[in-house]
Amino acid sequence: MGSGLKLSRRDLLKWLGATGGAALIASRLPWLGGTEARAAADPEPTKSHRLRRWAMVINLRRCDGCIGLNLPPQCTQACILGHYVPHGMQWIQVFEYKFEMGGSYFMPTPCMQCENAPCNNVCPVGATFTTPEGVVLIDQKRCIGCRICMAACPYNRRFFNWGDPDLPPEALFAEYDIERQVPAIRGTVMKCGFCAHMARQGMVPFCVAGCPRRAIWYGDLEEDIATDTKEVVQFSRFLAENQAFRLKEELGTKPRVFYLPGYGQDVGRTPYQTGLRPVTWPWGSSQ
Repeated sequence: MGSGLKLSRRDLLKWLGATGGAALIASRLPWLGGTEARAAADPEPTKSHRLRRWAMVINLRRCDGCIGLNLPPQCTQACILGHYVPHGMQWIQVFEYKFEMGGSYFMPTPCMQCENAPCNNVCPVGATFTTPEGVVLIDQKRCIGCRICMAACPYNRRFFNWGDPDLPPEALFAEYDIERQVPAIRGTVMKCGFCAHMARQGMVPFCVAGCPRRAIWYGDLEEDIATDTKEVVQFSRFLAENQAFRLKEELGTKPRVFYLPGYGQDVGRTPYQTGLRPVTWPWGSSQ
């Protein structure tokens, strides 16, 4: 199973276009430039801004749940710390699944950012919606807490604030923002927002940056590139060469999270090594 096509500077200019390539090279980071305006506030793409289509690839060949490092899953931990996620919620959660013939594999699971999102189709007040960049968001100030979207999500990737969440002071006094979901609001639904606001600033999501195994890739389907913070690959070829799959594709939800099959073998794990450690929340022990 290959690691994908590594792009040279000439390849980058070809795939990104002169403007995108120049911005990427100037940043000295293997990452994506992007529009500066918030997608939710600027729904119409302009001639000067090319619309992004954010997507993610999770390489299960590299994921061992961080058990080889004797750590809790660092993608989840980074997400919790970066977004002040309320206690008990894991917006990207690592599950252990069994192989039919024995052994297991670990699977980090964020919101799938479905193009045909069931949650959008059932929200009675339009609190959950999809931005032009393809990111499914929730407006907690509009959410009425009916939880119909939670019942509709086939991936179980939405969470409800039953009480006043324990949060650090910097979150409690922050000005509310739909993309960042800070501060958390009692009686509303929350979830992974794909960190599109960070991507537009040339940064990777917290889970990508926090993964010590470089198992998570983030990219733009429009420009056809993705990165794990160290390498940049051609998105479409990377998926094709590595037999990528998506969860529950038969439902027609069209997720924008792709997986490369494996069980952590690239980082030395065997299918029989277990011991997933729990993540922690430094700002409270109750929801």
